[in-house]
Amino acid sequence: MCGIVGYVGGHQAAPLLLEGLGRLEHRGYDSAGLAVLGGSAGVRVAKRAGRVRELADGLPRRFGGKVGIGHTRWATHGPATDVNAHPHTDTSGRVAVVHNGIIDNAAALRDRLTAQGVDLVSDTDTEVIAHLVAASTADTLEGKVRDALAVVTGTWGLAVVHADFPDRIVAARNGSPLLVGVGDKEMYVASDLAAIVRHTTTVAHLEDGELATVTAAGFSTFRDDLTRTTREATTLDLDPEAYEAGEHASYMRKEMLEQPEAARRVVSGRLDKRFATAHLGGLNLDARETREIQRVKVLGCGSAYYVGQMGALLIEELARIPADAEAASEFRYRDPVIEPDTLYVAVSQSGETIDTLLAVQEVRRKGGRCIGLVNVVGSAIARECDGGLYLHAGPEVAVASTKALTTMFLGFALLALQLGRVRDLSIADGRRLIAGLEALPEQVEAVLAQEDALAETARELAKAESLFFVGRVRGFPVAREGAQKFKEISYRHAEAYQTSELKHGPLALISPAVPTVAIVPDDELTDRNVGALHEIAARGGPLVVVTHEGLDLGGLPATRIDVPRNEKELDPILLTIPLQVLAYHAALHLGHDIDKPRNLAKSVTVE
Repeated sequence: MCGIVGYVGGHQAAPLLLEGLGRLEHRGYDSAGLAVLGGSAGVRVAKRAGRVRELADGLPRRFGGKVGIGHTRWATHGPATDVNAHPHTDTSGRVAVVHNGIIDNAAALRDRLTAQGVDLVSDTDTEVIAHLVAASTADTLEGKVRDALAVVTGTWGLAVVHADFPDRIVAARNGSPLLVGVGDKEMYVASDLAAIVRHTTTVAHLEDGELATVTAAGFSTFRDDLTRTTREATTLDLDPEAYEAGEHASYMRKEMLEQPEAARRVVSGRLDKRFATAHLGGLNLDARETREIQRVKVLGCGSAYYVGQMGALLIEELARIPADAEAASEFRYRDPVIEPDTLYVAVSQSGETIDTLLAVQEVRRKGGRCIGLVNVVGSAIARECDGGLYLHAGPEVAVASTKALTTMFLGFALLALQLGRVRDLSIADGRRLIAGLEALPEQVEAVLAQEDALAETARELAKAESLFFVGRVRGFPVAREGAQKFKEISYRHAEAYQTSELKHGPLALISPAVPTVAIVPDDELTDRNVGALHEIAARGGPLVVVTHEGLDLGGLPATRIDVPRNEKELDPILLTIPLQVLAYHAALHLGHDIDKPRNLAKSVTVE
């Protein structure tokens, strides 16, 4: 959601900025722009609504400068227009700002600036920052930015250039991710490592309330009172090729096919066969602290929330600890009671999801213990938590999460196994689950091998304007995740319900025009699930059933999708994989941009 890239060095900035913006397209945006410092020309700005390639095509021939900032905007204040695109400048055109986040007191600041005679040209909240920087009487750009931020409330990751200080970028973070990249006599600023990974993987992540001065010679960090901080850069073990789609038509397909290997990575080195448990030292929980846990609360958004529901069920079943999942976006607004014997678990692919980060901060503020299941090393949620588990899924670029979701589930399985073995889970059950975890990557491969048949089913589902996804107990969060995937990339209305709730409303909408995708594992509820589906069939509702190989569906008229059997606690992730493939091929059949669905963003950094 919005993206920032900045460059200071010996090369022309514009091509590097355009390249970086192109690598941020997956975050979601509707306009893009650049500002470069070009000698006597001062600050030169080019921006427009639309794609980065349109910005590049319309760039003036002479757009030179070795210091610059760029931005992709996801509209909040004002529609997607050329004027509202970033960067924003002051009246003189000597200051340019790019900004991720929301300025909460923007309306009051706009009124104040207008009363002072400032002519505001955009609808955005960001424009006020440029005018506030320009109005400061401080002698340094750092001081000017500090003065501006002193009267601003809200969240920001921002980068500022000024024609009077042509050798530098000043960056600042408060609630929106921002990092500094270190090169050879050149430096970068970015909101996401993807923007600069081709040039450097040596980075320093800014903390909330921190600013940075970036020049070609290096960087320095400081607090808002301009006292220095000791932020150091670290080199991340990353392969830049992992951020490329390669031979695949889309990132989503590439990432779906990477799931077996990602599953192997997340369990590698974490299974203790001798004691039939998992070894998760990063949780920073000893056996005594683990036994004292009386409840587990999972916090996540979107797919992370749904896999959190799967995880909560795992924890209840294996560790016999009451557990539930809650949407992180709602958590802090109900003034939650934070219990000292509750373990809070924050789940996020990016580790920067603002709603989840704020929920973690609420837990910590009230004295609770929070661990994180995140994919991005060094991310804000990972740093904020008391401990946690890195997912090792590798970079995930497509907005619709696939391999990160699978590794989240396996992370919960490892957590549940460790919690269970410290409590009452038997060694026999521990060994059973370890065997299931080791078998799972090959089973995921077997599901993905059905892609051709799944694609045919997806094309039929894509004809419908509305669909139901249904499941019970372990199957219900699978249904919710399936509906999420289908709606977000195919743009078809998809709604999830508990199968047991069909008679309490949804059955009124069943018709030949409304297909139902049903999750029917071979478990203690199979007969009840099949009975409910017969009620759908009796009303002419088309059925697609995701089930286990060999399970008797009692003559149910349905398109059948079989998945391999694992342990019942681990089955939900195998039942989820075909739903990803269905969504992908439905969107492909409908001609949609699969990696960048409309109105959505990969990393949601604005409330």
